[in-house]
Amino acid sequence: MKHPVDVHVGKRIRHRRWLVGMTQQQLAEKVGIKFQQIQKYETGMNRVSASRLWDIASSLSVPVSFFFEGLAAQETVLEPTEGQDVPLDILKDKEALELVRSYYAIPETQRRRLFELARVLSDVA
Repeated sequence: MKHPVDVHVGKRIRHRRWLVGMTQQQLAEKVGIKFQQIQKYETGMNRVSASRLWDIASSLSVPVSFFFEGLAAQETVLEPTEGQDVPLDILKDKEALELVRSYYAIPETQRRRLFELARVLSDVA
């Protein structure tokens, strides 16, 4: 049976890998393992050892603590407010992840303007 912490860490590995535009194969090569092992980590089927998590964090340019962020909050179920159609686990939505990746590819000044535009449009909707 999968442990919830292993599943959470695996999801965080997958989401970070996807955000930086890296394939499982590329991450596996950087870490020195086979891509099938990355698949097992990402699904929570296999636990990630401390040293391996360190290597993965280094390869994905994040601190090790990144993989544990949101773990305690995961126990709290948040109810969406009326009128919002936001998934509870937004990181599972590929479209949302692609939007975030595209957003951060925009220069900062234009990104702030886009953010303000999105805020105004959501208030009007």
